[in-house]
Amino acid sequence: MTTTPAPTGADHAPIPLPTHRPDPLALPTDFHWLRTDLPVAPLAFPDGPPGWLVTRYDDVRAGLADPRLSSRRPHLNSHVRANLISSQEMATLRPSDLLTSDPPEHTRLRRLVNGQFTAHRMNLLAPRIQAIVDEYLASLAATPRPADLIRTVALPVPSQVISELLGIPFSDRDLYNRLTRELLSLDRTRDQLLASKAAMKTYLLGLVHAKRAAPTDDVLGGLVQAQADGTPLTDDEIAALGQLMLIAGHETTANAIGLATLALLRPPRLWDTLREHPELVDGTVEEILRYATVLQFGLLRVAREPLTIAGRHIRTGDRVVLHLPAANHDPTHFTDPDHADPQRPNAAQHLSFGHGPHHCLGDQLARLELRILLTTMLRRFPDLRLTALPESIPAHDRRVVYGVAELPVDFTP
Repeated sequence: MTTTPAPTGADHAPIPLPTHRPDPLALPTDFHWLRTDLPVAPLAFPDGPPGWLVTRYDDVRAGLADPRLSSRRPHLNSHVRANLISSQEMATLRPSDLLTSDPPEHTRLRRLVNGQFTAHRMNLLAPRIQAIVDEYLASLAATPRPADLIRTVALPVPSQVISELLGIPFSDRDLYNRLTRELLSLDRTRDQLLASKAAMKTYLLGLVHAKRAAPTDDVLGGLVQAQADGTPLTDDEIAALGQLMLIAGHETTANAIGLATLALLRPPRLWDTLREHPELVDGTVEEILRYATVLQFGLLRVAREPLTIAGRHIRTGDRVVLHLPAANHDPTHFTDPDHADPQRPNAAQHLSFGHGPHHCLGDQLARLELRILLTTMLRRFPDLRLTALPESIPAHDRRVVYGVAELPVDFTP
């Protein structure tokens, strides 16, 4: 492993984004010196001019709420891979959505999506999530051991929850799980990426057309009927919003479940602490969301006008990466941040769901799924244990959303 040396004097050459992790639950070590010595660091991009990497909690939080930093950009992952698709192709395959728009467009879209997350719909979620969790844990109990917790529980539970919420057939899970993996991978060629984007759009447009013909009582069905100031959403807009909610609704939560379980089962087995003190479950959920942030490369913004961040002058058009994992491990805000503490008093101040106008709409759903699943697993499998060394667990280090690829476990039936 090589570690970039801390800059001295005027040595501020652009650095590549730190991505190498010493183990599956540790951040790249370069963030320690970056937060201290170069909190707004010149960042080398795979294409185009360099930008900036922001790593301190206060600066990242302020940047997430700063209207001078635009979310509108031609490619979601340009700080971790070169642009493979032109802005014109991107606009055709996926128009602007909640993640890649600014007010007033973002305000219009968010208001319409918010209107589908009604109190009635949310009130029905907890018992339904519990039933889904019970079903998959019963299957886990009958599975030959060691069992892969990711394949048997962590991925199918949020996949079924978001399928039912959005109104997407769960029988299509193999298709949309595969397309999600392809869209989030950093290793796709241009042709492969174009094909995956086109396939996802075609699939979702088919669902939208079906719901126009036969209205349904679900989120996508509601968006088909929704209007803002008398103007309905286009089919392309609904498909783009559906893609964002589908991917965020199952991929991020599935990886959070896997990372949470790994963090709890490895020494010193916080699993046992939580089993003996179940009242800590809510704090544990917040702490794991902070400690194991799944959006591993941060969020990209573009400066709409000149501004200053931590004394560094940012010019109009500069690209700025707000690094959520680094901010969530800032020792000036979180004491001893590289250790998971279920009783951390300010764990809920993490930035894993963002902050400001782009704060994640699904934050409460993700918390609810994590809480129900952890509580039920602790009760049903009190002696759940890893069957591999924690540091040997394979991870998705070449995907936008971080997590473990598999999690082999055993237990007493």
